[in-house]
Amino acid sequence: MSNQFKDQVAIITGGANGIGFAVAQRIISEGGKVVIVDQVKAALTKAVKQLGAAASSVVLNVTDEAAVSKAINKIAKQHGRLDILVNCAGVTGKTNIKTHEVDYDNFKFVFEVNVNGSFLMARAVLPHMLKRNYGRIVHVASVAGKDGNAGMLAYSASKAAVIGMAKVQGKEYAETGITVNAFAPAVIRTAMVDALPEEQVKYMTDKIPMKRCGTLDECASMITFIASPGASFTTGFTFDMTGGRSTY
Repeated sequence: MSNQFKDQVAIITGGANGIGFAVAQRIISEGGKVVIVDQVKAALTKAVKQLGAAASSVVLNVTDEAAVSKAINKIAKQHGRLDILVNCAGVTGKTNIKTHEVDYDNFKFVFEVNVNGSFLMARAVLPHMLKRNYGRIVHVASVAGKDGNAGMLAYSASKAAVIGMAKVQGKEYAETGITVNAFAPAVIRTAMVDALPEEQVKYMTDKIPMKRCGTLDECASMITFIASPGASFTTGFTFDMTGGRSTY
């Protein structure tokens, strides 16, 4: 393993499990320090114990504007720098339903977490990154945001918004040493996916030419590349990991 993240500090939302936890492991293995953010204290405690001394945690609701601002400022003060933000926190909402069956409150909830949460976290870290003219922000989106998954209106629309946000932010900070990109995987075997109806998972997997789900290791490899010092000339881009489903 390289030491490419030596002395760097990464904040990972949804970092107690799934893609976020896998990314945390990879960044730590390559010399970085990680602050994982989640809402469930017990899950965070368990994750930090597994990750070791280079990890710490913050219990945080990413949709709470005041709490996000306070937490980010505290982390920056403690570590003296913020280099990386990976927005993994996300929800699917109710799925396997058509638009006329979508509950408006659930629709708003999905947007609140997936879009508003990513926005609030990015807005809070950017001033700290601007002080040092360096930063990497990775918004975890989905192929559903590019292609649309029938039966997943709220999720697909919210991830399309995340992709749009990455495009705008990438352009806004292109001259500052800060890159902002999105990551759009197809179905990855995580606890969130395991909670979906099997017919919904089959619908998504059947669209993948490789005829399989992606793995957490594959996600961690690509996200850590996007967040690395070497990925310095790509911003506002959406990185694909779909087993051939999406080729644009």
